[in-house]
Amino acid sequence: VLLKDPNTKVVVVARTEAPLEALANKYGSDRVDFVVGDITDSSTSEKAVKSAISKFGQLNSIIANAGVLEPVGPIESTSVDDWKRLYDINLFAVVELIKHSLPHLKKTNGKVIAVSSGAATKAYSGWYAYGSSKAALNHLILSLASDEKDVQAISIAPGVVDTEMQTDIREKFGKNMTPEGLQRFVDLHENKQLASPEEPGTVYAKLALQEWSEDLNGKFLRYNDEILKAYQL
Repeated sequence: VLLKDPNTKVVVVARTEAPLEALANKYGSDRVDFVVGDITDSSTSEKAVKSAISKFGQLNSIIANAGVLEPVGPIESTSVDDWKRLYDINLFAVVELIKHSLPHLKKTNGKVIAVSSGAATKAYSGWYAYGSSKAALNHLILSLASDEKDVQAISIAPGVVDTEMQTDIREKFGKNMTPEGLQRFVDLHENKQLASPEEPGTVYAKLALQEWSEDLNGKFLRYNDEILKAYQL
């Protein structure tokens, strides 16, 4: 987002301060503010929204990009408490962020962009909790787009991206998946077919910064869908 428009101002949220501070130092405190906190704590998203309004005067877009994959495994061997923790991060934290943002987004005809997953509509071995949480996220976005006429919302799957989550799948969670389910991700890595973070990241950034037609509103799409060509790298 910061690279796509020199006038863009952002508030970023994470649990670790160092990378946020580095980002603020790189782009300047006049463009970047940050909140250190756990997004499962309602006060974290509230602080982020208040920071955007107090420092930058308005809120035009939010990108909800937090998510965890664990628990992974057969449903009878996973803990419901672990399911609840995943839902707190993957779904309820997004609900909290939207709740705090919505009054301000309505004033700017703003946008809500959610980072979803292909697992919302396709079964992956052992991904019961993750896939179902992303399916729920997609319905949240669909309902928001339907109900809130002054706000647009979209849910985008980033594809299989070369991130820490992919490393965790290969090295940590694979033992709880079927051999065939794991092999797909191993092959993508070994064949250098993982997407770079910049590929889907560009789509999220452009959707946050640019206008989009009403036929995208409420949709769940993959980042490289032909309909999103104007927003791709």
